[in-house]
Amino acid sequence: QVQLVESGGGLAQAGGSLRLSCAASGSGFKVSAMGWYRQAPGKQRELVATISSGGSDEDYADSVKGRFTMSRDNAKNTVSLQMNNLKPEDTAVYYCNAGRGLLSGSWYRPSDYWGQGTQVTVSS
Repeated sequence: QVQLVESGGGLAQAGGSLRLSCAASGSGFKVSAMGWYRQAPGKQRELVATISSGGSDEDYADSVKGRFTMSRDNAKNTVSLQMNNLKPEDTAVYYCNAGRGLLSGSWYRPSDYWGQGTQVTVSS
């Protein structure tokens, strides 16, 4: 079982930056790919970024490619999402998720382990 706690959300202006973190506890973190999702009001939850269990492979939604960077520190059981050049359409609650396997990208399979979410609001 994995427990996930996100932090780092807040308010930013368009063009600004925020860094989200997700701290994981419990077994399995080091052998799980991880993902960041977001959900805007009235919209479905969407996958933003994934990273493989070892951290060597990352994948991003087209909407954030070139602006967001996902990383992980397996020694500290954390994953991060650096968000640059933020846009108002990035406004959402962001969640981290522990994947079912090792792989990122199109092989990523979300588990039932979610954090509580952290709000990101970008003003224009």
